[in-house]
Amino acid sequence: MVDVSKWPLFSLLSAKETAAVRQACVFGNSANEALYVTHSNEFAVIGLNCSNCLGTGDSLSTIAPRALDALRGKKVASFSYGSGPHVLLATESGELYAWGHNGYSQLGNGTTNQCASPALVTTNLQGKRFKEVACGSHHSLALTTDGEVFAWGYNNCGQVGSGSTANQPSPRRVAGLLQGKAVVGVACGQTSSLALVDNGELYSWGYNGNGQLGLGNNGNQLSPCRLTALQGLCVQQVYMWGQCRGQSVVLPHLTHFVSTDDVFACVATPAVMWRLLSLETEDFMTLSQALGREFDSPETADLKFSVEGKYIYVHKAVLKIRCDHFRSMFQSHWSEDLQEVIEIEQFSFPVYRSFLHFLYTDTVELPPEDAIGLLDLATSYCENRLKRLCQQIIKRGITVDNAFTLLSAAVRYDAEDLEEFCFRFCVNHLTRVTQTAAFWQVDGAMLKEFICRASRCGAFKN
Repeated sequence: MVDVSKWPLFSLLSAKETAAVRQACVFGNSANEALYVTHSNEFAVIGLNCSNCLGTGDSLSTIAPRALDALRGKKVASFSYGSGPHVLLATESGELYAWGHNGYSQLGNGTTNQCASPALVTTNLQGKRFKEVACGSHHSLALTTDGEVFAWGYNNCGQVGSGSTANQPSPRRVAGLLQGKAVVGVACGQTSSLALVDNGELYSWGYNGNGQLGLGNNGNQLSPCRLTALQGLCVQQVYMWGQCRGQSVVLPHLTHFVSTDDVFACVATPAVMWRLLSLETEDFMTLSQALGREFDSPETADLKFSVEGKYIYVHKAVLKIRCDHFRSMFQSHWSEDLQEVIEIEQFSFPVYRSFLHFLYTDTVELPPEDAIGLLDLATSYCENRLKRLCQQIIKRGITVDNAFTLLSAAVRYDAEDLEEFCFRFCVNHLTRVTQTAAFWQVDGAMLKEFICRASRCGAFKN
């Protein structure tokens, strides 16, 4: 739930007017404009009205809320503001509206004429329904309910994704690597664009001078490129990259934030919102959210695991449903079935807790070294999906210092794909790997086998 009183602009409203706000977005180059929707579904605006971005049909500023009559009776699905400035809005019925500055045809009407009130965008969009919009400084993106992305406007850095730098005066579908993929989310930087695909892949294009595309370089991209640095991750925290507090971050960096709205509240200058936020309390939880909340909860648990002197609180029914090992344990005549506390000695506390957490949430959060122990557990308990997740964590976290340790673990746990990956890494970084302590601490048979195998691959040839 959002408290709009945190934004100074809303101090201009009376207590009664503030209480009526259901959705709101603060925007503008100085955070001096806002659009909001009341509980009775009325649209209102307040602020400077730069380039007619309040949409009232005139250029007058206002310190008192004004009704946005052009949208009367509509329900907003998505709202976005570009610093050009211009505004895009998608309704719940799939209509697409645009207004404000239009010097580069960012309103998508094929002209460069400014628009003082919300106008439908229809060119090249017959039969299309939209659910999300995003604005760059002078370009626009819109996402259809079918997962297609349309873009238009200024294109000096390839932000429209057409493969060229020619401006696009009217909406055009973004293809390239997005062809045939179903997009579920879009976003814009000043002169860059991003799209999230339903299988979790993230694509970016446009200006990349500060690494804002997350590709690991600073080269502009004229068409969508896949962002691979986040491959295999189930994102639960916020990553950020690009120009961050005066620094160029070229690869996604994990932050402590849990929502992008918190990032904008902390980092954005001025303090704007990046989307229309809801002020309604959402008290509904999905089944997976409810299960995740009850993990390790003493209040509702009916079983405790004791690992290294510490308790982990769980529910027998959940474990029986999620894991064949526990189904056997609690349905047969195992002694554990009658115990209130089960002692675990063969695995560490972080490893066993992560395993139980996985049964509740389908996610794993462990460093590569601990993932080795979890891989051992997954192998022992015949949890093949968990085994694959552990291998992914290890692959992402492999370094010169831990490579030989990880290779040894892959051999020990019969993880053939992981073994091949670690072996190739060690060969490709042979000189540095052989200088690590892990390389010389391994048992002689393992060391001999590695040297022979590497020799067969030509690793020791001049």
